[in-house]
Amino acid sequence: MRIAQVAPLMESVPPKLYGGTERVVSYLTEELVRLGHDVTLFASGDSVTSAQLVPGCPEALRLTPNTIDHLAHHIGMLEDVFSQTESFDVIHFHIDYLHFLLSRREREAHVTTLHGRLDIPDLQPLYPRLADMPVVSISDAQREPLPNVNWQATVYHGLPKDQYTFRDKPGKYLAFLGRISPEKGLDRAIEIATLAGVPLKIAAKVDRADREYFEAKIKHLLDNPLVEFIGEIGYPDKDEFLGNALALLFPINWPEPFGLVMIEAMACGTPVIAHPFGSVPEIVEEGRTGLLVNNARSAARAVQDVAAISREECRRRFEDRFSATHMANDYLAVYKRLIRHEPEVLHLGDGVSVG
Repeated sequence: MRIAQVAPLMESVPPKLYGGTERVVSYLTEELVRLGHDVTLFASGDSVTSAQLVPGCPEALRLTPNTIDHLAHHIGMLEDVFSQTESFDVIHFHIDYLHFLLSRREREAHVTTLHGRLDIPDLQPLYPRLADMPVVSISDAQREPLPNVNWQATVYHGLPKDQYTFRDKPGKYLAFLGRISPEKGLDRAIEIATLAGVPLKIAAKVDRADREYFEAKIKHLLDNPLVEFIGEIGYPDKDEFLGNALALLFPINWPEPFGLVMIEAMACGTPVIAHPFGSVPEIVEEGRTGLLVNNARSAARAVQDVAAISREECRRRFEDRFSATHMANDYLAVYKRLIRHEPEVLHLGDGVSVG
């Protein structure tokens, strides 16, 4: 199959540090190539891939301080995509709705994975007007604000099985990995660690938009003697960071569409302690790959119980549900149905109803 993957340009594919969407695009692209498909990747020029790369800009826009108008580069990339539509059997977009008006006027088979939150008020009048556009959700929970658009499937993210190292011994610290922002709950993670009396290591970035929040609400909390702030890290540092932890803390306060870090932790054998918002109950199996908690005190109690969760089972459930091969095969089923214009409902992956 001739497949185009169209990635955002903010980060390289894969990203050098933080960047969940671009990381998933990389895993999917490389697995499709491994399975024998002819894949073209539209992404930043500093991306690294075994597919054919068509650069939309010289390097990731987040790393280019003199770049002001990010949209201009994405429009240029879309011109490259739509000038080559006859070269592809299917085009897979990862750039939200940016291409919808162009795709609506073309005849190519295409699908868009929506990677972000969909409960934003600005989106509510938009998607119903473009409800014919075929889209994929990354969790069932993500769909809830927009139930009446053209959902093709729910396809969970996947990771290469050899990307993360299984470690059978629990560590002695709690891990927090991701972004420092109000919805990610770092303040709650510090409270949990303090109540439990267990060290917390923080590997996280601070976006420009969250700098004021960090300075006002988080910075003084890092003086806690139980807290070690590492800063932003990428792969392979994440492998050791997550694998040597007792548990991953994921005390979010928003409708998380997926949460890639949860399956990264499971791949290492590390269980997850999380608030049950958004996709979390779909990803974390209570008592099997983690513990779901409602507040800091129940989370602190869960820290004492989490060592009883089998790290072998965490790794096994990752392989069963969240491998890159699993993800790629689910997307291939969607591609084939779109190419053949088959309307029937599919059931993909872990018993998730699609269509």
